Amino acid sequence: MELSLLTALTIFVLAIFVGVEIITKVPPTLHTPLMSGSNAISGITVVGALLAMGAGLTFWTTLLGFLALIFATINVVGGFMVTNRMLGMFRRKE
Repeated sequence: MELSLLTALTIFVLAIFVGVEIITKVPPTLHTPLMSGSNAISGITVVGALLAMGAGLTFWTTLLGFLALIFATINVVGGFMVTNRMLGMFRRKE
């Protein structure tokens, strides 16, 4: 089954709206634990971006794969930084 460009863009825009609605409804006390869990999802995104980039079908798939790889990597690194900071709050200070 092949999606048309309009269908793919519609799904993408709807996913953005759903994501924003979900994130804004999460209480601040849960943001850090959720960031830790999202690292696994971003890891899957990194693998998918590498596959899209490495397939080399067209220039655009390679470019979009590269951009996806950059953004997913930023998300993974940021998630680990937030998790490390959260865990640092529970360490005993000597």
